[in-house]
Amino acid sequence: MQAHEVFIGVDVAKDTLVSCTWGESKAQLVANEERAIKRWLKTLSPRAVIGMESTGRYHQDLARLAHRAGLRVYVLNAKDVYFYAKALGARGKTDPGDAQIIARYIAEHHASLHAWAPGTAAQLRVQELLQRRAHVAVHRASLRQVLAGMEELAPAVLQLERQFEQLLRHIDCEVQALVASETKLSQASALLQSISGIGPQSAAMLAALLNRIEFANADALVAYSGLDPRPCDSGMRSGRRRLSKRGSPSLRRQLYLAALAATRSKALGPTYRAIRAKGFKSTPAVVILARKLLRIAWAVWKSGQPFDSAKLQLAA
Repeated sequence: MQAHEVFIGVDVAKDTLVSCTWGESKAQLVANEERAIKRWLKTLSPRAVIGMESTGRYHQDLARLAHRAGLRVYVLNAKDVYFYAKALGARGKTDPGDAQIIARYIAEHHASLHAWAPGTAAQLRVQELLQRRAHVAVHRASLRQVLAGMEELAPAVLQLERQFEQLLRHIDCEVQALVASETKLSQASALLQSISGIGPQSAAMLAALLNRIEFANADALVAYSGLDPRPCDSGMRSGRRRLSKRGSPSLRRQLYLAALAATRSKALGPTYRAIRAKGFKSTPAVVILARKLLRIAWAVWKSGQPFDSAKLQLAA
């Protein structure tokens, strides 16, 4: 850590930002709107390092404006900060307290963290639209369950289904228009769709992600997605592996759906059946295939060559 660096933690809410500087007890309240954020950023040292938790969309303006102001920005996984606070023995939760914990976290761990990287407007919008689409699809499925068996409501339910379909088609058209508007996105999306199971939505999501973040290798991409298995071993006991689920739920859901489609493909169907033959049930097998799809996507992205099923090797 360099002595001249100033580490600032920000607790982000819908309407307000509470900031604390590591080593100081005073907290500052700022409105979570562009003009107020810009005024506050002008008061900071050029060596300020700003940390915040990922909060869906509420942190985005702060991250974007701080990066534009030339400051280093870290967007942290909320789960990491939560367990860090627990490890410190935090006895309560307040906005200034959370900001102090974030400031301490980046002061102690910034060397091992990746600074936040902004994407283009098209990339960020694609990501946001696909996340919203996933939420719409989840709520649609919930409503289907709630209304199942209500024959007297069948006409209204059918009308609702058509409205959902119309909304989803509109989102898909918006996403494809954004992809087509940017050469890198368009080329990457077309390349990724050569992979069995990867359709327009999955390709758009992965193209936006891979263009925005430079992953060192396929393992880093898998870890980012939260599809990496987490060991739970102690002594001679080998515990059950579970997914870390540290990344975006929308990304994992999209990859799961892509893997589900790939199970029926000529190229990856045999891989899925080989996984099942090892004793895995259907859901874990699809998850394993989703992880393999992500590795294939990274290889296709790095090589710039379409997916070649002839080169595919079954997982060991």
